[in-house]
Amino acid sequence: MTTTRAVRASLLPGAVQWEASRFRGELYECLAARRDELFELVDAVLCADGAVKSPVDLTLLPEHRRGHGAMYGGLSHGRIDIGRRQVLAGLLLPRFDCGRLVLAVDVSPWLRSDAPCSAERLFCHVYGRAKTASQFIPGWPYSFVAVLEPGATSWTAVLDVVRLGPADDATAITAVQLRGVVERLIAAGQWQTGDPHIVIVSDAGYDVTRLAWVLHDLPVELVGRVRSDCVMRLLKPPLDARRHRSAAKAGRGIPLHQAGDPARARDHHGHGHTNYGKAETQAWDRVHPRLTRCSSWLDHGGELPVVEGTLMGLKVEYLLKERDSPPVWLWSSRPAPPRTTWTVSGRHFSAASI
Repeated sequence: MTTTRAVRASLLPGAVQWEASRFRGELYECLAARRDELFELVDAVLCADGAVKSPVDLTLLPEHRRGHGAMYGGLSHGRIDIGRRQVLAGLLLPRFDCGRLVLAVDVSPWLRSDAPCSAERLFCHVYGRAKTASQFIPGWPYSFVAVLEPGATSWTAVLDVVRLGPADDATAITAVQLRGVVERLIAAGQWQTGDPHIVIVSDAGYDVTRLAWVLHDLPVELVGRVRSDCVMRLLKPPLDARRHRSAAKAGRGIPLHQAGDPARARDHHGHGHTNYGKAETQAWDRVHPRLTRCSSWLDHGGELPVVEGTLMGLKVEYLLKERDSPPVWLWSSRPAPPRTTWTVSGRHFSAASI
């Protein structure tokens, strides 16, 4: 062990130091080819001060004891056994109240605008410096699944990452990815019968209804932001006994900006937040989006299902530009979720219970 790494390890508590040492051993076993060089590169990345702008800079750190040629050989011919991702699921993971695990799924691009020979590049949506400015830059989009931590922190524990190709269906790939992560967590003993369901948070770019339908057999609760132009349906109408027939399977469709009738809300709650000002939430039970046979539902066999959940409208003083601005709309696959407000942080996601 190098001096820098020994000093940093000595600052950790005994249990955490033992866990870090065990994880380092498991990581070493996951490296199938050029493992010594790749292992030293990982150490150099972790011990570097600041961002790593070039792989050559890593060879100058004391954690990297080999030359430049070994670094290039490790990056070109090194191999990682990705089938051993179970190691990440067995680590000590942060939890919220009642021991609940909260996962976040998001797509982050690796921009490759100066590499025209890179295969399978896509145009990645990147926000500019201004709130209304955005760009499309060639790069590789990666789908990440991470565990969120409670409190005012932006640290996350990444459990899985998959690169999206030009022919990949993002929703289908994400569903397979989430299923694999949840199954590995269950196999590692992170969730047992009787524990609260694992919450999965997503933004408006995901079809949260499709994910809830595909993952309904797992102990998970999907919470995702829905677009303001989405059309929702209310409760099913009652049986028409006089005509001896069932009424329509779903209620009438209404635009989302008309769904927030306070008289129909089952719950209304407001509180003050230190950083975001006054926050106000409302919830409507048994509300489901109007599905159409397009996008992720294009290959669905049979009649389109009714996926009921809870619609939540969130108004935060910090996010409101005007007094009459529409709320942020969230949809949960759980019929009656607890009073939980999900906010999107500037970096990724954060969850705070109220």
